[in-house]
Amino acid sequence: MTETTPSNDLTSGSTWHNIWHMSWSMLLVMFLNFFVGLTDIYVAGFLGPEIQAVVGFVTELYFFVIIAANAISTGTVAMLSRAVGAHNSEKAVSIAVQSLVFAIACAISITIAGIIFHERLISLAGFSDSISARAGEFFVIFAVALVPNYIVVISNAIFRSGGEVRLTLIAMFFVSLINIVLDFLLVFGAAGWGGMGYRGIAFATAISMFAGMIICFALFKKSRWSDIFSGAWHLSGRHIRGILRISWPAALLQLAWNSGSIVLYNILGRLDEGSVIAMAALTSGLRIEAFIYLPMFALNMAASVLTGQNLGAGEAGRAERIGWKLAVTGVTFVSLLALPVFIWAGPVASVIAKDSGVLTETTFYLRVMMLSEPFMALSLILGGCLQGAGDTKGTMFVIVIALWAIRLPLAYLLAVTAGYGAAGVWAAMVISMFFQGIAMTFRYRAGGWKVLMVTEH
Repeated sequence: MTETTPSNDLTSGSTWHNIWHMSWSMLLVMFLNFFVGLTDIYVAGFLGPEIQAVVGFVTELYFFVIIAANAISTGTVAMLSRAVGAHNSEKAVSIAVQSLVFAIACAISITIAGIIFHERLISLAGFSDSISARAGEFFVIFAVALVPNYIVVISNAIFRSGGEVRLTLIAMFFVSLINIVLDFLLVFGAAGWGGMGYRGIAFATAISMFAGMIICFALFKKSRWSDIFSGAWHLSGRHIRGILRISWPAALLQLAWNSGSIVLYNILGRLDEGSVIAMAALTSGLRIEAFIYLPMFALNMAASVLTGQNLGAGEAGRAERIGWKLAVTGVTFVSLLALPVFIWAGPVASVIAKDSGVLTETTFYLRVMMLSEPFMALSLILGGCLQGAGDTKGTMFVIVIALWAIRLPLAYLLAVTAGYGAAGVWAAMVISMFFQGIAMTFRYRAGGWKVLMVTEH
């Protein structure tokens, strides 16, 4: 691996230039991921509300089993971006190798456990027996592709940490293209072949991940990370401990978040009337809402790398200024996106929701949730800064409290106990996001993450 080149140096020059350099490619990557999810739900919409509900729930469950990959990627970005910011090439390569090896080991273990216990996991949704059987098929197919999925996630974290977001864009462009094309081809068939039906959605994801793994390895070979393949791949206790120290709060956070999403589906499943409609509306609404999240997730990822590299270079003040600039930009931008969605929620919802009942509920969901988008932006962007600094515990505490102490108890109280139905769940989601955004802002403003970084550095 060569030394950091000026084009990838995020520790000097214009902060706005560096923000743009990191953000635009990541925004395109987020759009690609969004269109994959949108295509899954769009195709499922032709197969009925039950399949839409299954796809939505299994997608949430799949996020649950890639928690370790996302957590390892958080630790990888925090440690690797510091090494890049300090121009320590040898350490950077070593961290990258350790992250990949550790991720592969975790993926193999989780794949085995997921296949063995998939029926118990699916039962958490409260589906009927026939719907549960279909969801089980989905999940097993997804689980087979877990190892390549983990490799793709960690590879992209390595690319981002070095400021080489173009490589992430290349990899995810081909992964997304393959997934989208196969969604239609495998579900509906072509040239006289009748297709695989709803199973094709799962197979499209699995095949695209195997292709993505091959693409990422090819990009490593042709990039500054080619030294990854020059030595033996083995686990190093020192680096693994460092990754674990940063990653475990991120893993716990994602565990709490994804299990919380499953609980939300379970609460909706307890409604006497319209439970399937409500679950399908949540699935559709989350996919549409994800469009607004795209710029925020891009800024979240940019914030992590920019914070990590600048702290690694000893530029704590510059790191803080970048965080506030990102937050103001995100809140402004998401507000501009949320307003037209609030006004034209019906036509927007009709893009995905084909059933009339699902369309009505999705429209209502969108109008309610648009009120919380600025607070979501604050939470995502400033949380990304904290994670890039290694303060994953602070991020975890804020979000877990908002979810498990506010959102879920309030959702059950309003929806089931008070009898407000799905509207009670939507209201609880908004109220919890208000708290989450405000609490994350106070955590960032306190500045403890800068002291933590100085001590470790």
